[in-house]
Amino acid sequence: MKSSFVRRARLLSFLFILAALLLVVRLYFVQIVNGKAYEREAQGQYVALSSEKEDRGGIFLTKKDGSLVVAAVMQAGWRVAIQPKLLANAPDAYEKLNQIVPVDKVKYFASSAKTTDPYEEVAFRLTDEQAAKIRELRIAGVILVQDKWRLYPGGSLASQTIGFVGFQGDRKVGVYGLERYWNDTLSKSSNGLYVNPFAEIFTNLESLLASNPKSEEGDVITSIEPFVEQRLEETLEQVMKTYEPKIAGGIVMNPRTGEILAIAARPDFDPNTYSTVSNPAVFGNPLVDNIYEMGSIMKPLTMSAALDAGAVTPATTYNDKGFVMKSGKKISNYDFKGRGVVSMQTVLSESLNTGASFAVDKMGHEVFASYVRAYGLGEATGIDLPNEAVGRLGAVENGTDVDFASASFGQGIAVSPIEMASALAVLANGGRLPEPHVVTGVRYKTGVVKKVTLPAQKQVLKPETAETISAMLTKVYDDALLGGILKQEHYSIAAKTGTAQIAIPGGGGYYGDRYLHSFFGYFPSQDPKFIVFLFALEPQKEMYASHTLAKPFLEIAKFLINYYNIPPDR
Repeated sequence: MKSSFVRRARLLSFLFILAALLLVVRLYFVQIVNGKAYEREAQGQYVALSSEKEDRGGIFLTKKDGSLVVAAVMQAGWRVAIQPKLLANAPDAYEKLNQIVPVDKVKYFASSAKTTDPYEEVAFRLTDEQAAKIRELRIAGVILVQDKWRLYPGGSLASQTIGFVGFQGDRKVGVYGLERYWNDTLSKSSNGLYVNPFAEIFTNLESLLASNPKSEEGDVITSIEPFVEQRLEETLEQVMKTYEPKIAGGIVMNPRTGEILAIAARPDFDPNTYSTVSNPAVFGNPLVDNIYEMGSIMKPLTMSAALDAGAVTPATTYNDKGFVMKSGKKISNYDFKGRGVVSMQTVLSESLNTGASFAVDKMGHEVFASYVRAYGLGEATGIDLPNEAVGRLGAVENGTDVDFASASFGQGIAVSPIEMASALAVLANGGRLPEPHVVTGVRYKTGVVKKVTLPAQKQVLKPETAETISAMLTKVYDDALLGGILKQEHYSIAAKTGTAQIAIPGGGGYYGDRYLHSFFGYFPSQDPKFIVFLFALEPQKEMYASHTLAKPFLEIAKFLINYYNIPPDR
């Protein structure tokens, strides 16, 4: 009898504890998580509600100290609408409203004249303070409507990465950038505030256990560092003003993890006013969406493959006559000059096309092609942005001798800037291929953050090969680039330029006066914290990338060194 009583007491105690736990959980969501929303709903009980009211998760940038900065958020406020047939004195009402919020006069009076229309909106995006002032006026025929809209506090900062929300048919969705790629995560399936406590607990538990956070609703947290992004964009803006290219773009990435700290292109746009943009091409991200023949920044990848295969060493020599004949066609150095007997170091230092072709011949076409594929060229990187283009590698898949020679120095094959930056990061990452990414985690409604997991990195080169090529590229930067004037006394930098002729559409050869300039560098050379990639499409005034992009690169490098307090390495 006594044991039965104890069991019932324990069962009742358990039920009371469970009920108390559910009550605490519910109070947490009512007061903490949804407190502001309930407060706004209470305010709205005496005004009309917008049928288009939406909700959506936020997008955040991450400062170097780990704190978050809002990049995209839903802004709550009000609209002003009128009921023309109840508006006793339309001019007087206009004057009173216009003193609180700008009201388009022409539209207002056109709307007030529609006496058979029960509802006309005349002002948008009011703050709570403005709405309170209008409410105090008690104007007959004027009503307030709850509203929400997408706000991008940074304006044009990282605009092509963030994207914006627009209409797809009669539905608002993300149409570019992260807003599109992560639309399912950012979209909230219901505006209702009430959720059964049992469902609340198990839904959030399911979110935590989900292997793919992209499938769960929440806020998106990125690796974009706002001050690094700003500095990159300022540098690109200066390149645009000085050399007037059609497009300028850049990437700052951690080569160890693939986290992108900054990615930007010019021209750009302000997502708050995207509807005023005359050329929608600026909405896309040319660093991800477009492919180009990159030129001589391919040479370090070619040389690394030959080193890794054991076909050459930095001291291996060949006789440079200034040109070679391949498939009956002449392949020349950029200046058409021969250097005589030179080493592989000189090939990189003086950017010799004949030397890159020599390296491919020494390792063999099939071996070279296998390394090109291993670098990830010709396939998607997996970056978490929409519309990623895939490179064209026909020249190394079924090409002739001249195709392989051209591919060795970055002509005849076309890849996206993000593909190339990722491949070059192999040299800075001990020979491993990182997966470039912008999003680091998803924050659920409870505040818990689920980290994005990435696949294991593929070993493309031996670690000692990466060490060797880094030393070679450091000599390029210290001694050869602009005569060595950019060498840093206390910091080693591994770098290479690229100047590629632009192909005539339709296979008609190359333009004689149009070039794509590119530049990459990573530092410190043997323990890289950052890799920086820059490009400019059809710049004016200068023929070579060493004159257009080397100094902008150094400006960014110095900023990163100082901002992150990177200790000297020499």
